[in-house]
Amino acid sequence: MFESPLAESIIARALDKGLVEIELHDPRDMAHDRHRKVDDYAFGGGPGMVMKPEPLFESVETLHASSEERDGVPVILLTPQGRTLTQGVVEELAQRREMVLICGRYEGIDERVRRHLVTDEISIGDYVLSGGELAALVLIDAVARLIPGVVGSAESTQGGSFTTGLLQHPQYTRPAQFRDWAVPDVLLSGNHTEIARWRRRESLRRTAERRPDLLDSMDLSAEERRFIEELRRD
Repeated sequence: MFESPLAESIIARALDKGLVEIELHDPRDMAHDRHRKVDDYAFGGGPGMVMKPEPLFESVETLHASSEERDGVPVILLTPQGRTLTQGVVEELAQRREMVLICGRYEGIDERVRRHLVTDEISIGDYVLSGGELAALVLIDAVARLIPGVVGSAESTQGGSFTTGLLQHPQYTRPAQFRDWAVPDVLLSGNHTEIARWRRRESLRRTAERRPDLLDSMDLSAEERRFIEELRRD
């Protein structure tokens, strides 16, 4: 689940350069029965299996023992019940030197892990996956991009959708004319002030059309608010 994604593209280069370190740990290594069981039936009955507390506690405690930060390391459970992963949460996590990610499986994990081991719970969306591995990969990718040096240009991480609170403006590249569709004249003008203004307004337009809820928390100028009102009237 992890080896192929972590061996490609930006994350692979970050690992090669030593900008990011990712260690994979199998809770089965902390199981003490001959079948290396990490799950069992739920008390009270019901379908599916539940992840046992012992292997998860021992896995995290072993990591804490070798960590420079020890108790200060956040232990994050990837779960649909967690707070939604937003760019703000990504920026918060990017400030941490270390974190532990627990990938849920089966019908969930023993509640004692959630109550007494986990310090944060994060969801990547309101849907159900087979396990937390894919969610962990999403979190890893989003956080790693904010580590200095991981992405070639710092500007690349500052102008994307949600980084500014708005959806990203439209992007164009060569050729300037493709079939009957031309690049907007302003982008060919060389006037960087007007280009910046166009991009800001197009970000506002796209956000108003697709994610108007994002505008509620935005600090907009009077001119931008008038622009939004015009869009809504239209």
